[in-house]
Amino acid sequence: MPNWKQFAGLINFCTAYYTTQLVRCVAFSFVLIGLVMLLRKIFFSERTFLRGMSWALFLVIPFLGRLKMFYENETVLKATWRITAGTMTWLWADRIYMAGILATAICIFGKRLRLQRTVAGMEKAMFENVRIYVTDMNITPFTVGLLKPKIVLPKVMMDSYSKGELKTIIQHEQTHIRLGHLWFGFAWDILRCLLWIDPFLTVFQKHFQADMEDICDRVCIQNSGKTSYEYGLVLLKSLRLLRFGQEDVSPAATYAGEKGFADMKRRMEKIANFCPYRKRLCRGMAAGAFLAIAVALLAVHMHSYARCNESRDILVGKCDGVNEVVSYDTEELSRMISYDDEYVYVQRKAFEKFLIEKNAEGDICIAFGGFYKLPGLGGMAEHCFYERNSEDAIVKIPYESIKDNWYYELLKLL
Repeated sequence: MPNWKQFAGLINFCTAYYTTQLVRCVAFSFVLIGLVMLLRKIFFSERTFLRGMSWALFLVIPFLGRLKMFYENETVLKATWRITAGTMTWLWADRIYMAGILATAICIFGKRLRLQRTVAGMEKAMFENVRIYVTDMNITPFTVGLLKPKIVLPKVMMDSYSKGELKTIIQHEQTHIRLGHLWFGFAWDILRCLLWIDPFLTVFQKHFQADMEDICDRVCIQNSGKTSYEYGLVLLKSLRLLRFGQEDVSPAATYAGEKGFADMKRRMEKIANFCPYRKRLCRGMAAGAFLAIAVALLAVHMHSYARCNESRDILVGKCDGVNEVVSYDTEELSRMISYDDEYVYVQRKAFEKFLIEKNAEGDICIAFGGFYKLPGLGGMAEHCFYERNSEDAIVKIPYESIKDNWYYELLKLL
């Protein structure tokens, strides 16, 4: 029979463990969203590629929850200890946070799944060896799917556009695929789920999408051989063609497409101001940005607690029906107690004198070693019971290690 009490304890621990980390990440996300918006507005307002690359900073956010500074930096500790104490002790708050993640994921990814199902049932057509999904809805073209992206075009566009114009539209969607924008959007949605209590991740999502569109437009114009004027005319034609019948558009479809006249107007202004860029320089900036993110992730890893941290602490407690800690002063206890993989060694006279001073009677348990996940949160320790009837100077106590326990191994992996 499964130990349901132990299983429930594992679920409760996971809830507290991950909520503690994610709430800290939320605090960083508020700061970072302000920084990115400042960079976009002041420093990168005319730097399309740098503006888009600045969003890559959010890749670091989900990994900041185990930073050692939450426990070792006095300033950060004073500022965050209430939050840390709350997430470690208020299980109801942890459950609410996890429920919020689940609800947000169902909403966001449920919409994605509905959109994919809608696209899968659309009429298919081939254009220069590219499969196109055709819809009767008057929507701007979009692409859906990660592993097998599907390009969707409205039927009215397929019927009205020339071959060259269709090629420009399809090239735009293929550029989104080639630049990885679909994966960036997927990662952003995951971040919105994990950090759902930060509303700015949703509010400023439109700026993230706008920057991806601007990058795509610049790359398309440079690679197409067309002038920005010719490229802009194609977009203007789609605006005139698709502005009617919008009230009948499925919400699942408009989720992926252009949101309105204001977005198109902004894009047209960017296109009108297009000037050629140096591809090698842009590739170098992209490589530098990813290198910087990799270095940042490495730095975060080096200054964070591991998923499993070895513990050298020793604790002595009563276990005669009323569990009570006698002492957790490891420095003092280590002068009387040592251990290896099979036995615990206790200096009898010194330890029994210590117990008398602490007024500790009855059964005594010694907990030692093992591991912890975060200081004060989760972990397991080896243990044994002290044998009072021994007359040896060094009491040698065998113990059964927890390392072969499935619960131990699972907790280490979390």
